[in-house]
Amino acid sequence: MDKLMDLLRQVFYKETIVKITVGNSRKKSDPCKKVTLRPLLLQGQQVYQAEYHFEKKVTHENLPLEEALLLCGRLMSESFKQLNIQTADQDIQVLAAKPENPKVIRRNTEKRQVKNLSHNKEKKYIIPEKTPCEFLIKLGVMGPDGEVFQKHYAKFRQINRYLEIVADVMEHLPEKAGKPLKIIDFGCGKSYLTFALYHYLKIMEGREVEIIGLDLKEDVIDFCNKTARELGYRELTFLKGDIADYTSDHADMVVTLHACDTATDFALINAVAWQAKVILSVPCCQHQLFNQIKSPLHQPMYKHGILKDRFTELLTDGLRGLKLEACGYQVAMIEFTSLEHTAKNIMIRAVKSEKAAKAGVMEKAQVEYEALKGYYQVDPAIDSMKG
Repeated sequence: MDKLMDLLRQVFYKETIVKITVGNSRKKSDPCKKVTLRPLLLQGQQVYQAEYHFEKKVTHENLPLEEALLLCGRLMSESFKQLNIQTADQDIQVLAAKPENPKVIRRNTEKRQVKNLSHNKEKKYIIPEKTPCEFLIKLGVMGPDGEVFQKHYAKFRQINRYLEIVADVMEHLPEKAGKPLKIIDFGCGKSYLTFALYHYLKIMEGREVEIIGLDLKEDVIDFCNKTARELGYRELTFLKGDIADYTSDHADMVVTLHACDTATDFALINAVAWQAKVILSVPCCQHQLFNQIKSPLHQPMYKHGILKDRFTELLTDGLRGLKLEACGYQVAMIEFTSLEHTAKNIMIRAVKSEKAAKAGVMEKAQVEYEALKGYYQVDPAIDSMKG
């Protein structure tokens, strides 16, 4: 490895690095599939941001130059066979099927433009800042000049985070000429995110849509319908109604972002019954299992109400996720910006897919669901869900 370490020292200390990629795992079982490093200015000091790519997540750490250099050497000797370095004017490839005898290939390139290294670059949002957006102006999030009001900046960030998640699942939504996407938003509230969804799909992406917002508060529904009419959002309708009682022939996408307790379960049950391709759900106030849960092993922990409450929240969402998997959905628990009235920030993202809808995968999830339910002696509302 002396040859490789000499090369790394030359590159790190004498070249202008654009990007380093370490990949091609030595063992298929290695959970980390790839590591990338980029130079970064952090509080005036140059560091290297290491980005570790796992199957379902990406993690980061910032390292000083020498530690970044040693990390590359260690990764190549222990975990990976290939290293690619992009400098301002070269591509350098290191192939090390045998760590003690690496092969180095260099290729000169046209001069690359080195990007701004500052970590504090302005974030690019799907709905950009300083560009007037009609529905955000109407809802009081920004002024007519496109400037976001400071007191609503958290809401602005939340809207854009939501649209990033929607953008990630767009490929799973059906495209049929003359047939609009039918989307139902349970417990829509003041509907910032419902209006954002319409704006993104209809106005920005040009998709034909039919979006229905559902809530129990009549004044909220009246306000939202009035606002939709004033904006000319003809395919956006708001109805007063209970999640458990709402009926529909189908839905392509179901959204439930702050439905309390078992209202989330009823929304998920409906979504699966309608064979919705995409489900986005941020549960809230998961109380149902609090008085049911029994486990002698964990009983000393349950005596602390706050711990029991948080544990049952995680158990509730874990069971919901397994039940969705048992119905043929690919499920991910992802972080979502907290809503104004709750600190809950876990989103259940479920996508109907052929990969997830295999009999063996679904059966395994159902077995795991029954085992978890039985161990904690609970009877969750989601239990009535059928694929």
